[in-house]
This record gives sequence, structure tokens and C-alpha cells, in this order.
Amino acid sequence: MAMTTTATTRTKLRAEGFSCPSCVSKIEKRVGRLDGVDDVTVHFASSRIEIDHDATKVSVDRLIDEVAKAGYTAKQSAF
Repeated sequence: MAMTTTATTRTKLRAEGFSCPSCVSKIEKRVGRLDGVDDVTVHFASSRIEIDHDATKVSVDRLIDEVAKAGYTAKQSAF
């Protein structure tokens, strides 16, 4: 039985506009629904979003677009 391994990429985004903890679940649900996204963690206090995803299925630009559709501005961050 052959095992296929999919490389998971961890993308970190910095977001703006968080005003309440409900923002967290809104973003996690929206981004988490994308095909290829394995995990989404939003850090409310630091305005960071960490996303584990298959980069062959969903691009960083698409992740940023989904955050924007949830009503927040995000950009890729090194930390």
C-alpha cells in the first residue's frame, strides 16, 4: 500500500480590525472551510492567524482573500 504525503505549509498572517473575540470564530470558520486547509488558529491578543494548509490546493492570496471576506485586512507575516 503506497502512502502519499502531502506537504503542509504553515502560513502566518497579521490581521487588522479585530475588535472582539467573536472575530476569532468568524475567521476560523470562513478560512477553515477552504479545501486544503487543515487547521486555523487565530490569536486575538496578537492579531495573528496561523494556517496549516496544502499550498497546492489553496494559495496564500486565497487565504488573505477569505480573511478579507470575513471583514478583516490581513497580510503575510514572517512571525
